[in-house]
Amino acid sequence: MTRDEQTAISSAELQELVLPGMANHHGTLFAGLGLQLMAKAAFMAARKLARREVVMAGASGIDFMRPIPVGRTLALRAWVSRVGRSSMTVCISGFAEAPGARREEVIKGVFVMVAVDGQGRPAAIDAACAHATPAPQTPEVS
Repeated sequence: MTRDEQTAISSAELQELVLPGMANHHGTLFAGLGLQLMAKAAFMAARKLARREVVMAGASGIDFMRPIPVGRTLALRAWVSRVGRSSMTVCISGFAEAPGARREEVIKGVFVMVAVDGQGRPAAIDAACAHATPAPQTPEVS
């Protein structure tokens, strides 16, 4: 399996336009919504790799590096950096984009996701899925 195929298996990307209803009283993305979007990206990457339902077990290293103004597009990239028996570590990087403006990293964090069975109990991740994980990498900034 090539590195591109591995990355496709264990990563997810989503984009969200920051609208006024998502803003705080400063006119920037409300941090709680930013965290929710990060959790969604982590869920998508983990479920894609595990090929089963997942739940969040924890989050750490959440860093809101710059405010994200209304009108910007928040581009989130999530990738699985570690696979255990039933858990996965998912790294997230987020970039703000606007027409004519330089793309900049604005948010990042690490989530621990756990694969679960139909009763919500931890379930083993298929070994074939676990070997599809690429080494951690940082998305390119353009």
